Amino acid sequence: MRLLLAEDERELSNALTTILKHNNYTVDPVYDGQDALDYLESELYDAAIMDIMMPKMDGLTVLKKAREKGITIPILLLTAKSEIDDRVAGLDGGADDYMTKPFDMKELLARVRAMTRRAGETMTDNTLKFADLELDRATFLLSCGGSTERLAGKEFQMVEMLMSNPGQIISTDHFMEKIWGNESDAELNVVWVYISNIRKKLSGIGSKVSIRAKRSVGYYLEVNDD
Repeated sequence: MRLLLAEDERELSNALTTILKHNNYTVDPVYDGQDALDYLESELYDAAIMDIMMPKMDGLTVLKKAREKGITIPILLLTAKSEIDDRVAGLDGGADDYMTKPFDMKELLARVRAMTRRAGETMTDNTLKFADLELDRATFLLSCGGSTERLAGKEFQMVEMLMSNPGQIISTDHFMEKIWGNESDAELNVVWVYISNIRKKLSGIGSKVSIRAKRSVGYYLEVNDD
């Protein structure tokens, strides 16, 4: 899952980015309101965490302009302000949630999970299923029957994308955009490396599901009948 983090305090931004990445999010940090709006317009994000007091354009203005442009992703506002009027202004402006600094990181993570679920994740619980596979989104365990494999962060995100879109081909570019981000220095062949690792794990748990490649197009899941 890919997040936009708009926070002009560099130390706080660096700390939040590190923690979010540790929790298997892909994070693009920006440090002013204009960049936040420009990045939101790319429409590549699953959610955004945004400070209100930022240079060039404040968070409430970014929020208003984003909603006017039809950008509907969940947005959580962060601010040092605690007055009721500020909270009301943020929520009335289209924010999905609001947290006042200082805040507890565990609560922030919980709120990000909650607002992305409300945004319409295609699951009724924390488990994704496809054929004989089950993916636990809370523990990052991929299982088939009684066998399990724990997925690393980017492996988990790739399998989640594939299982959330059964029958659809996901291009290498789309994996790169959603998981590595546009600013990444990673080469395109990193996707193939991760796909290879995931295939080994699927084989290790005895699943009939395999990842197929359509040349020059992308990857998709297929169930082997034999």
